[in-house]
Amino acid sequence: MTSEIILQAIVTGLMMGLIYALIAAGLSLIFGLMDIVNFAHGEHLMLSMFSSFWLWSLFGIDPIFSIPITILLMAICGILTHYFLIRYILKAKMLIQICATFGLSIFIRSIAQLLWTPDFRNVENPLLEGRLEIGSVFIGQPQLIASLVCLVAFIALYLFVTKTETGLALQATAQDRHAAEILGIPSNKMFAIGWAIGLGCVGIAGGMMANYFFIFTDVGINFALFAFVAVALGGFGSIIGCLYAGIIIGLVESLGGLLIDPSFKLLYVFAIYLLVVIYKPQGLFGRY
Repeated sequence: MTSEIILQAIVTGLMMGLIYALIAAGLSLIFGLMDIVNFAHGEHLMLSMFSSFWLWSLFGIDPIFSIPITILLMAICGILTHYFLIRYILKAKMLIQICATFGLSIFIRSIAQLLWTPDFRNVENPLLEGRLEIGSVFIGQPQLIASLVCLVAFIALYLFVTKTETGLALQATAQDRHAAEILGIPSNKMFAIGWAIGLGCVGIAGGMMANYFFIFTDVGINFALFAFVAVALGGFGSIIGCLYAGIIIGLVESLGGLLIDPSFKLLYVFAIYLLVVIYKPQGLFGRY
């Protein structure tokens, strides 16, 4: 096996890792804020991809230009999810919370299959197509732009959470919601903002992937599983941990499939998850 092939796998893994990181960041933000795992995260990713597809199919808007609309739609979806479901189960037992978000995932997927059927769809002739050749490495332009956009969005999210007044209020609510309320921070509003931002991240990732991924009702399942692994690896509630974890997962998936056996590449990723849960349950960075 030549070094060029290994380098190609590393580049591919890095690009996918950045996408995994942004998806996981949205999940981690929600968990860190409310201690609720969104098991419908993959279905929300699927909705964002279908949003980009239908904006292209019905109105001729290329996915690269429909990103702001997709972000807005997913943010609204997050706010509605909080106000019509999540706020009623905040004080419920963990099992009830798990069943609620898991039930939401089944509901969304079933409605999507009813409306759009399980058929595979794709955006034809998007503006982002073709590939770059750098030495012996070939890089798809849609994949490259998607990974760079996800990286920029991730940096913007991190700066928002750590540098802005609203971001600091989100952190305060995540650390101790009762103390934050005493200081005048409305926790219910922070929760809604957290859901809007979390699903907005999914909207960016899904909108960019609509340029080159097949779009179908089960498309979010594997991405959601990788997001859960990234959150556990990076540390529950740690946004910066998601970046490192996403890149690690992307590299393990790509290199594991190349160097060992491609049919077991998912196994390597989940093996990392098990090792982290057993030996370092707080993850690499813990809570922010």
